[in-house]
Amino acid sequence: MLKATGVAVVTGGSRGIGAAIAKSAAKLDYEVAINYRVRDDKANEVVAAVTAIGRRAVAIQADVANEADVVRLFQQVDETLGRVTALINNAGVMPPESRVDEMSAEKLQDLWRMNITSAFICSREAVRRMSQKHGGAGGVIVNISSLAGRRGGRERRAHYAASKAALNGFTVGLANEVVREGIRVNAVCPGVTDTDFHAPYGGSERVQRLGATIPIGRAATADDVANTVAFLLSNQASYLTGILVEVAGGLI
Repeated sequence: MLKATGVAVVTGGSRGIGAAIAKSAAKLDYEVAINYRVRDDKANEVVAAVTAIGRRAVAIQADVANEADVVRLFQQVDETLGRVTALINNAGVMPPESRVDEMSAEKLQDLWRMNITSAFICSREAVRRMSQKHGGAGGVIVNISSLAGRRGGRERRAHYAASKAALNGFTVGLANEVVREGIRVNAVCPGVTDTDFHAPYGGSERVQRLGATIPIGRAATADDVANTVAFLLSNQASYLTGILVEVAGGLI
Protein backbone atom coordinates (compact mmCIF):
# COMPACT_ATOMS: atom_id res chain seq x y z
CA MET A 1 0.00 0.00 0.00
CA LEU A 2 1.32 3.42 -0.95
CA LYS A 3 1.64 5.57 2.12
CA ALA A 4 3.11 8.96 2.99
CA THR A 5 2.21 11.99 5.01
CA GLY A 6 3.33 15.59 5.46
CA VAL A 7 3.19 18.83 3.47
CA ALA A 8 3.68 18.84 -0.30
CA VAL A 9 4.37 21.86 -2.51
CA VAL A 10 3.38 21.33 -6.15
CA THR A 11 4.58 24.11 -8.44
CA GLY A 12 2.38 24.78 -11.42
CA GLY A 13 -0.31 22.79 -9.65
CA SER A 14 -3.38 24.60 -10.94
CA ARG A 15 -3.85 22.55 -14.12
CA GLY A 16 -2.77 19.57 -16.17
CA ILE A 17 -0.13 17.28 -14.70
CA GLY A 18 0.35 19.55 -11.68
CA ALA A 19 -3.33 19.40 -10.73
CA ALA A 20 -3.32 15.60 -11.05
CA ILE A 21 -0.20 15.40 -8.86
CA ALA A 22 -1.80 17.62 -6.19
CA LYS A 23 -4.77 15.25 -5.98
CA SER A 24 -2.55 12.16 -5.90
CA ALA A 25 -0.48 13.69 -3.10
CA ALA A 26 -3.66 14.35 -1.12
CA LYS A 27 -4.60 10.66 -1.44
CA LEU A 28 -1.23 9.87 0.16
CA ASP A 29 -2.31 12.05 3.12
CA TYR A 30 -0.23 15.08 2.21
CA GLU A 31 -1.48 18.56 2.92
CA VAL A 32 -1.02 20.35 -0.40
CA ALA A 33 0.15 23.80 -1.45
CA ILE A 34 0.09 24.88 -5.07
CA ASN A 35 1.18 28.10 -6.70
CA TYR A 36 -0.39 30.00 -9.56
CA ARG A 37 0.63 33.09 -11.49
CA VAL A 38 -2.70 34.40 -12.80
CA ARG A 39 -5.51 31.80 -12.87
CA ASP A 40 -6.73 31.79 -9.27
CA ASP A 41 -10.00 30.21 -10.44
CA LYS A 42 -8.22 27.07 -11.67
CA ALA A 43 -6.05 26.97 -8.54
CA ASN A 44 -9.12 27.19 -6.32
CA GLU A 45 -10.69 24.28 -8.20
CA VAL A 46 -7.68 22.14 -7.27
CA VAL A 47 -7.87 23.32 -3.65
CA ALA A 48 -11.54 22.28 -3.57
CA ALA A 49 -10.69 18.86 -5.01
CA VAL A 50 -7.97 18.28 -2.42
CA THR A 51 -10.26 19.42 0.37
CA ALA A 52 -12.91 16.98 -0.86
CA ILE A 53 -10.35 14.18 -0.46
CA GLY A 54 -10.04 15.21 3.18
CA ARG A 55 -6.74 17.08 3.26
CA ARG A 56 -5.96 20.74 3.79
CA ALA A 57 -4.88 22.75 0.77
CA VAL A 58 -3.86 26.28 -0.11
CA ALA A 59 -3.30 28.14 -3.38
CA ILE A 60 -0.66 30.89 -3.28
CA GLN A 61 0.00 33.46 -5.98
CA ALA A 62 3.68 33.25 -6.88
CA ASP A 63 5.83 33.21 -9.99
CA VAL A 64 8.43 30.51 -9.33
CA ALA A 65 10.72 32.04 -11.95
CA ASN A 66 11.10 34.95 -9.49
CA GLU A 67 13.34 34.27 -6.48
CA ALA A 68 11.51 36.66 -4.14
CA ASP A 69 8.19 35.00 -5.00
CA VAL A 70 9.66 31.56 -4.24
CA VAL A 71 10.88 32.70 -0.83
CA ARG A 72 7.46 34.16 -0.07
CA LEU A 73 5.72 30.99 -1.30
CA PHE A 74 7.60 28.75 1.11
CA GLN A 75 7.18 31.20 3.98
CA GLN A 76 3.42 31.18 3.43
CA VAL A 77 3.40 27.39 3.32
CA ASP A 78 5.27 27.39 6.66
CA GLU A 79 2.60 29.64 8.13
CA THR A 80 -0.47 27.90 6.72
CA LEU A 81 0.36 24.19 6.48
CA GLY A 82 3.70 23.69 8.21
CA ARG A 83 7.18 22.59 7.20
CA VAL A 84 7.37 21.11 3.70
CA THR A 85 8.30 17.43 3.38
CA ALA A 86 7.71 16.98 -0.35
CA LEU A 87 8.39 19.22 -3.33
CA ILE A 88 7.26 18.52 -6.87
CA ASN A 89 8.95 20.87 -9.32
CA ASN A 90 6.29 20.70 -12.02
CA ALA A 91 6.13 24.29 -13.30
CA GLY A 92 7.61 24.72 -16.74
CA VAL A 93 7.07 26.18 -20.18
CA MET A 94 7.07 24.86 -23.73
CA PRO A 95 8.56 27.71 -25.78
CA PRO A 96 7.67 28.44 -29.40
CA GLU A 97 9.46 26.27 -31.93
CA SER A 98 12.71 27.73 -33.24
CA ARG A 99 15.83 26.53 -34.99
CA VAL A 100 19.11 27.07 -33.18
CA ASP A 101 20.31 29.37 -35.97
CA GLU A 102 17.30 31.59 -35.30
CA MET A 103 17.84 31.75 -31.53
CA SER A 104 19.03 34.64 -29.38
CA ALA A 105 20.14 34.75 -25.77
CA GLU A 106 17.22 37.04 -24.99
CA LYS A 107 14.71 34.45 -26.24
CA LEU A 108 16.26 31.82 -23.99
CA GLN A 109 16.10 33.73 -20.71
CA ASP A 110 12.46 33.03 -19.83
CA LEU A 111 12.93 29.35 -20.71
CA TRP A 112 15.97 28.96 -18.46
CA ARG A 113 14.32 30.84 -15.59
CA MET A 114 11.16 28.73 -15.64
CA ASN A 115 12.50 25.29 -16.56
CA ILE A 116 15.82 25.35 -14.70
CA THR A 117 16.28 28.23 -12.25
CA SER A 118 12.85 27.76 -10.66
CA ALA A 119 13.68 24.14 -9.80
CA PHE A 120 17.02 25.18 -8.27
CA ILE A 121 15.50 27.91 -6.10
CA CYS A 122 12.44 25.92 -5.04
CA SER A 123 14.70 22.99 -4.16
CA ARG A 124 16.95 25.31 -2.17
CA GLU A 125 14.02 26.42 -0.04
CA ALA A 126 12.81 22.83 0.36
CA VAL A 127 16.24 21.51 1.36
CA ARG A 128 16.55 24.25 3.98
CA ARG A 129 13.39 22.85 5.55
CA MET A 130 13.74 19.10 4.89
CA SER A 131 17.43 18.45 5.46
CA GLN A 132 18.46 16.80 8.70
CA LYS A 133 21.49 19.09 8.51
CA HIS A 134 19.07 21.99 8.99
CA GLY A 135 16.97 20.28 11.68
CA GLY A 136 14.39 18.84 9.28
CA ALA A 137 12.91 15.37 9.22
CA GLY A 138 13.89 14.56 5.65
CA GLY A 139 11.68 14.54 2.59
CA VAL A 140 11.26 13.91 -1.11
CA ILE A 141 11.80 16.05 -4.21
CA VAL A 142 10.43 15.01 -7.60
CA ASN A 143 11.29 17.00 -10.71
CA ILE A 144 8.98 16.81 -13.72
CA SER A 145 11.31 16.62 -16.68
CA SER A 146 10.67 15.25 -20.17
CA LEU A 147 11.71 12.42 -22.45
CA ALA A 148 13.07 15.23 -24.63
CA GLY A 149 15.87 15.66 -22.09
CA ARG A 150 17.34 12.35 -23.26
CA ARG A 151 16.15 12.14 -26.86
CA GLY A 152 16.95 15.74 -27.81
CA GLY A 153 13.38 16.77 -28.57
CA ARG A 154 11.61 17.06 -31.87
CA GLU A 155 12.77 19.30 -34.70
CA ARG A 156 13.00 22.96 -33.69
CA ARG A 157 12.85 22.10 -29.98
CA ALA A 158 16.53 21.77 -29.09
CA HIS A 159 16.20 24.64 -26.60
CA TYR A 160 13.38 22.89 -24.72
CA ALA A 161 15.28 19.59 -24.74
CA ALA A 162 18.39 21.34 -23.40
CA SER A 163 16.42 22.78 -20.50
CA LYS A 164 15.10 19.34 -19.57
CA ALA A 165 18.52 17.70 -19.95
CA ALA A 166 19.81 20.30 -17.48
CA LEU A 167 16.97 19.40 -15.10
CA ASN A 168 17.94 15.72 -15.36
CA GLY A 169 21.54 16.54 -14.47
CA PHE A 170 20.37 18.70 -11.58
CA THR A 171 18.22 15.82 -10.30
CA VAL A 172 21.13 13.40 -10.08
CA GLY A 173 23.51 16.01 -8.70
CA LEU A 174 21.12 17.14 -5.96
CA ALA A 175 20.29 13.54 -5.09
CA ASN A 176 23.96 12.83 -4.46
CA GLU A 177 24.33 16.02 -2.44
CA VAL A 178 21.48 15.44 0.04
CA VAL A 179 21.07 11.65 0.17
CA ARG A 180 22.72 11.48 3.61
CA GLU A 181 20.52 14.28 4.91
CA GLY A 182 17.29 12.30 4.63
CA ILE A 183 16.18 13.62 1.24
CA ARG A 184 15.44 11.55 -1.85
CA VAL A 185 15.49 13.29 -5.26
CA ASN A 186 14.14 11.76 -8.47
CA ALA A 187 12.69 12.90 -11.78
CA VAL A 188 9.74 11.77 -13.86
CA CYS A 189 10.20 12.18 -17.62
CA PRO A 190 6.92 12.05 -19.54
CA GLY A 191 6.72 11.57 -23.27
CA VAL A 192 3.72 12.91 -25.18
CA THR A 193 1.04 13.71 -22.59
CA ASP A 194 -2.53 14.77 -23.29
CA THR A 195 -2.86 18.11 -21.47
CA ASP A 196 -3.54 21.70 -22.48
CA PHE A 197 0.24 22.24 -22.42
CA HIS A 198 0.05 21.46 -26.14
CA ALA A 199 -2.82 23.84 -26.88
CA PRO A 200 -0.68 26.47 -28.67
CA TYR A 201 0.99 23.80 -30.82
CA GLY A 202 -1.88 21.87 -32.37
CA GLY A 203 -3.74 20.84 -29.23
CA SER A 204 -5.56 17.56 -28.85
CA GLU A 205 -5.38 16.74 -32.56
CA ARG A 206 -1.59 16.87 -32.49
CA VAL A 207 -1.46 14.86 -29.27
CA GLN A 208 -3.66 12.13 -30.76
CA ARG A 209 -1.56 12.02 -33.93
CA LEU A 210 1.67 11.68 -31.97
CA GLY A 211 0.08 9.23 -29.57
CA ALA A 212 -0.68 6.85 -32.41
CA THR A 213 3.06 6.57 -33.11
CA ILE A 214 3.90 5.46 -29.55
CA PRO A 215 4.36 1.69 -29.02
CA ILE A 216 1.61 1.53 -26.41
CA GLY A 217 -0.75 3.19 -28.89
CA ARG A 218 -1.73 6.39 -27.08
CA ALA A 219 -0.44 9.49 -25.38
CA ALA A 220 -0.03 9.49 -21.61
CA THR A 221 -2.68 11.09 -19.42
CA ALA A 222 -1.96 13.47 -16.57
CA ASP A 223 -2.95 10.68 -14.18
CA ASP A 224 -0.38 8.32 -15.73
CA VAL A 225 2.31 10.81 -14.75
CA ALA A 226 0.77 11.65 -11.37
CA ASN A 227 0.55 7.97 -10.40
CA THR A 228 4.27 7.60 -11.03
CA VAL A 229 5.00 10.66 -8.92
CA ALA A 230 2.81 9.25 -6.15
CA PHE A 231 4.89 6.08 -6.09
CA LEU A 232 8.11 8.09 -5.78
CA LEU A 233 6.61 10.11 -2.93
CA SER A 234 5.50 6.99 -1.10
CA ASN A 235 7.15 4.70 1.43
CA GLN A 236 7.46 2.00 -1.24
CA ALA A 237 10.09 4.09 -3.04
CA SER A 238 12.18 4.63 0.10
CA TYR A 239 15.32 3.15 -1.50
CA LEU A 240 15.08 5.10 -4.74
CA THR A 241 17.03 8.28 -5.31
CA GLY A 242 18.86 9.86 -8.24
CA ILE A 243 16.77 8.06 -10.86
CA LEU A 244 14.97 9.31 -13.98
CA VAL A 245 11.67 7.47 -14.56
CA GLU A 246 10.41 7.67 -18.13
CA VAL A 247 6.62 7.59 -18.54
CA ALA A 248 6.71 7.23 -22.28
CA GLY A 249 4.63 4.24 -23.36
CA GLY A 250 7.57 2.27 -24.72
CA LEU A 251 9.44 5.02 -26.59
CA ILE A 252 13.16 4.44 -26.40
